[in-house]
Formats: sequence, structure tokens, C-alpha cells
Amino acid sequence: MSSPRYVRGWAALSLALGAFLVGTAAQPPAGRDADAAGTPERTALVTVDGCAAADGLCSAPRHTVALRGGRVLTGEPFTLGAPATGPVELALRTPGVLADVTVTDQRGRRVAGTVNSDGTRWTSIAPLPAGARYAARLVVERAGADGSDRRRARLDFRTAAAPAGERLTVVFGPDDGGTYGVGQPVTAELSHPVPADEPEARRVVERALLVRSEPRVDGTWHWVDSDTLHYRPPVYWPAGTRVRVRSGLEGARITAGLYGGRSRPVTFTTGSRIEAVTDVAALHMTVYRDGEPIRTLPVTTGKAGYRTRGGTKVVLGKEPLVHMRGDSIGINRRDPDYFDLKVRWATRVTWSGEYLHAAPWSLDAQGSENVSHGCTGMSTEDAAWLFATVREGDVVRVVNGYGEPMTPFDNGFGDWNLDWPEWLRGSALASGAAGPRPGGASAALRPAL
Repeated sequence: MSSPRYVRGWAALSLALGAFLVGTAAQPPAGRDADAAGTPERTALVTVDGCAAADGLCSAPRHTVALRGGRVLTGEPFTLGAPATGPVELALRTPGVLADVTVTDQRGRRVAGTVNSDGTRWTSIAPLPAGARYAARLVVERAGADGSDRRRARLDFRTAAAPAGERLTVVFGPDDGGTYGVGQPVTAELSHPVPADEPEARRVVERALLVRSEPRVDGTWHWVDSDTLHYRPPVYWPAGTRVRVRSGLEGARITAGLYGGRSRPVTFTTGSRIEAVTDVAALHMTVYRDGEPIRTLPVTTGKAGYRTRGGTKVVLGKEPLVHMRGDSIGINRRDPDYFDLKVRWATRVTWSGEYLHAAPWSLDAQGSENVSHGCTGMSTEDAAWLFATVREGDVVRVVNGYGEPMTPFDNGFGDWNLDWPEWLRGSALASGAAGPRPGGASAALRPAL
């Protein structure tokens, strides 16, 4: 009798309705393990479960691995024959239950998934990226007259490469490696727009933008527009938080013909909780560190016609010397309100040019009258102290004022002027959610960043 040999046969993978064999059963070489009944070890069978569609194709097929026979099942490596557009499933086709399932990618990171109620099917939480390798380790438990029997399986598989074409990448902010204030939002700039009328594509993107922090802080992404997202917690970051941001989009199918590309991760930390609170009516600013007042400064804010915006702002940057001119905010050179000044120790809070800065020309008004063109002015000494005390991401609040409220997104980081329910409405994943998702958006992979 001749020695048994592996028999390998591969059939074309189809996305049409039905199930199609991809990997065939294989006889093991002599000496390989067999079950008590003499059933030879077999490789995995791979099927694709289809869905009904007028054109015979599935918009979201599920790739299914079916296990059969053998005490120790070792599948020949196989490839899911088209970039997955739906979850990947491991389905037990023999009596028993999946007592344990561990799926890891080529870097050893676990893939998130769930087992159904009867223990016969494991499903990944999200589609797996294209062009990646995976290993599945399973424990199958069967009940018999002599008690339970546990069998182990390992399946090695990969997803097919994404077709050639454009890739969606992400640029995260703030800059990598820095220390920022507790009001600093995370920003994500997409290389391709994802419009609001493509909600599923937005969900794919948002799930894959991963934010983790130590200590853990809940938060959610908010779509600012079709190519920009911001992420923040319900309240400011705790002081001393380490925040790590990465994209899990590489290889993920976003829309027909558009797949995710590789993006650079970002890590930053938060410093002490610094808040500068300007009381417009009282004409002073109190600066707090971790909730304790550390200095109160007399100030002057915007006069009638140039009122300082109210609400919460975030420090965008610091400039030791700024040349300010009235025509930059629409004041004609012949207007009595026109100004042309070199300003020291300027802390920027809007892109349009609102600063906290030294204003030695208005010393008499500071603490008694609002005379500026919208900025918050103070003595040179106080402005230098504030400049040295605050950093990007620190919080600046304007209260008891007369100006228009700070807008959320179009003139700096006004993100904190949206309450949490409003913020959640900007998430593509927030439908039906009672609150923030722990650790950030859900994703197919849940690695330790």
C-alpha cells in the first residue's frame, strides 16, 4: 500500500450567492495524528457565504472557515480570494463547541471577535485589512459518553492584497512627542474626503482611528467635515495623561476602489491643568494650576464693536513678537481705530488673530475699562509671565462678556463649547450609544499601542 500523500486542490473564489469550496480535505503523511475512530487529520475547508443581490454579487460577503475531523487540525495556509468587505468567520461544522478562539495578526496582535450563543461560530468585529497574514488557534470541545473531548486547531490564512489605486492616509495632530495642555484635542486629517452621504465608509474610518491613553480616558471622534475629525473626552484630559493615536486603516476597504494606507502614529502627554479665566465684567484674569489659583492679572478686553469672543478656547501657539495691523481685521488705514503695533509676548487663541498679549499703551485701562480691538491686553510683565506659564493645548475661558461665542471648529479649537450630547452627534458610530466607547473607537484589531 502506497504512503498517503497530501492532495491540494483550489477552486475559484466567488462572491455570488452560495458557498464555494476553496481548500480541499487532505490526507496526512504517515505518522500524523488521527482521531480514535481512525479518521485522518484534515485541512480546513474555506467557504464564502453569499447574500442575495440582483446582480448576483454580495456587497458584504462573509469569509467562513469550516473545520472538520482530526484530533489536531492543521490547515494548509490559504488566501481569502478577494479583499474582505465583511467580517471573517470561523464556523464549526462538526458536533461540539468552540471552547476558545484566539486569532492574531502577523505581529502577534489579537483580533477582536465574538462567539455566537451556541458556540459554533466566531466572527471578527470588523472586516480584516487586505494583504495581511493571520493565525487562528481554536479549542473544540465535544461531549460524549466518556466525558468531554477537547481538540485543538491551528489555521493560517491571509487576506488578498488590495487592488492598485489611491490610498486613504491620515495625518494626526498634535505633533508627535510633545507635552500639551489638557484642552488639546486630537485631530485627524484625511487624504481623501469621506462625505456624510457615505455613512458606512465613515464608520469604517472612525472605527480604525485608535486612541488609547494612560490612565484610560473615554472619548469619541467628531466629524468636523468630510476630511477632518477631532477627538476629545467628555471633559478635559487629566493632567499627566499619555495619549497614543494610530490608524488601523492600512488595507481596510473604505469604498469601492479606495483602501486605507499606512499612516504615522502620534504619542503625546499632557502637562498640568492650566486654565486662564478672563472675567470681562470684572476686568481681570485668574490663572489656575490643577484647580488652584496662582495669579490674578488686571486686563482689558474688546471694546464696543470689537468684543472679545466668549466661551472656551485653547492655546494654539506662542509668538514673542507679532506685528499687528488694523487692516488685517478689516479696519481701513484712515479709520481712527486703525492700529499698527509690534506686540510682545503674544499667546494665540484663534487663527484670525486673537491673542493674550502685552499692551503697555493701555495700562491705565487695564482693570478698569475694555478698550482693545478684541484681544486680551495686560502689562508687559504679566504678559511675559503668562507666556512662560502656558503651553499649546492649555485652556482659556472668557466669561461674563458681551461678545459672540467662540465657534467650535472654524477659528481654532473651540471644541469644548459643544456639550457631550452635541459632540456625540458628530460621531458616525454614536447612533444608539449611551455614552463614549471605552478607550476610543472600536476596531478590528485591539493591540497595545
